[in-house]
Amino acid sequence: MPEMLRIAVPNKGQLSEPAVEMLREAGYRQRKSSRDLVMVDPDNETEFFFLRPKDVAVYVGEGILQAGITGRDMLLDSAAPVDEILALGFGGSTFRFAAPGGAGMTLEDLQGKRVATSFDEILRVHFAEKGIDARVIHLDGAVESSVKLGVADAVADVVSTGTTLRQAGLEIFGDPILESEAVVIRPRGAGEDPKVETLLRRLRGVLVARDYVMMDYDVHAEQLEDAVALTPGMEGPTVSPLHREGWVAVRSMVPRRQAQAIMDDLWEIGARAILVTDIYACRL
Repeated sequence: MPEMLRIAVPNKGQLSEPAVEMLREAGYRQRKSSRDLVMVDPDNETEFFFLRPKDVAVYVGEGILQAGITGRDMLLDSAAPVDEILALGFGGSTFRFAAPGGAGMTLEDLQGKRVATSFDEILRVHFAEKGIDARVIHLDGAVESSVKLGVADAVADVVSTGTTLRQAGLEIFGDPILESEAVVIRPRGAGEDPKVETLLRRLRGVLVARDYVMMDYDVHAEQLEDAVALTPGMEGPTVSPLHREGWVAVRSMVPRRQAQAIMDDLWEIGARAILVTDIYACRL
């Protein structure tokens, strides 16, 4: 039996379902029930282990698993010997300070204060880099309640919208400590593994397919250069002659978010039959 590629995937939380969906789009078989902790994909010689998000980096760092998906914040807080090798563009969040009346505070105001967090290692490293002598209070959850209950003077927490902090009477202040998102990791110093490289190539293909669409249109040859300037594609668009004399068909990848504006501009220079289709997979 071929040796399996062993990958760690978050089993719950905001990273879990997007990670599973991305792997599915990349052509890997995925679990059907959230209760499944192991999933074998024999066609791709891959085995997935669904672990607590904060444990993913630990297992990968020990070399037990060859790759994993976790949040950058959890990766750094684990201090595990792993390398981030690909950002996946979902699960975005920001690690920030907050305190009562925080709008008028700076990082230096935390000197000698108590700061509650669930991410001790990240905070200690940050304080050390900035020369701040503050006491780090570890809490596993509900960090925002610590000030009101008298456990801390301020908090450092993952922020998406900031609503929870505001409801607790806290205001965000200072520069972000960390910008986080879902990332692919592997053991630090690991040699090149063909199966890991295939995983990365597939995931990059999914990222491109999500960010780009395919655009087809017809345009008169006299306007071709103007049209190509609007749709340069990757290595250049595909241009084919049409049966209608003087006209050509053009096909090119364009950024999804700009597609409508590009269609408007193409129409203005005389392009017609402009079509946009999704890209489900690609290799660039």
